[in-house]
Amino acid sequence: MKKVIILAIASLIGGASYAQSTVKFGLKGGVSLPKYQFKQVDGKDPDTKTTTNFHVTGYADAPLSSMFSIQPGISLQGKGGKYIDNNNLQAEQNTLWIEVPVNFVAKLPLGTGKGTNLFLGAGPYAGFGISGENKLTTNNAETKSDISFGDDSGDNLKGTDFGVNFLGGFQMGSGFTLGAGYGMGLTDLRPGGSGGNGKQTNRVWSFSAGFLF
Repeated sequence: MKKVIILAIASLIGGASYAQSTVKFGLKGGVSLPKYQFKQVDGKDPDTKTTTNFHVTGYADAPLSSMFSIQPGISLQGKGGKYIDNNNLQAEQNTLWIEVPVNFVAKLPLGTGKGTNLFLGAGPYAGFGISGENKLTTNNAETKSDISFGDDSGDNLKGTDFGVNFLGGFQMGSGFTLGAGYGMGLTDLRPGGSGGNGKQTNRVWSFSAGFLF
């Protein structure tokens, strides 16, 4: 946990050092719709359904110019996925991650009001799994267990994830923001890579509201 906090602080300070004008700070949160993407070397890729989760993100907005900013931050992200087979066996995972994103954002002024912008951005993130739950439902019976993070054969998921964020939305002159995003995990989450056959990655749609102070 100390490493996560140090990395987040370093990202915030690093973003501020690039600023050409006053650095602002923002807070946003909302609904996440996560799922897993599976890629199999042999056979058909299993299809997973989305679950409903949440996210909360604190970030700095450090202007690089009148239209571009860098936004490092720290985020609490709910992820996971759901799988239902032909026998109506349902397996669901809900996980919680601390993420450190660094997004590069372009702001395009709109004529609808003073200071109102359309923003579009993208950037990398590093994620660290902190908790999670497996839920297996069959024949109206439900079984739950905690998720273990690590890279040993007995673990459920790797504890570190790297990926790319894409985001867009509107920033009002008052500082109020509405946005949507897509997180694309690049790390194979299976401990040990399961022999190198296939790949399991995070995919997350998110919708948020917030305020830039």
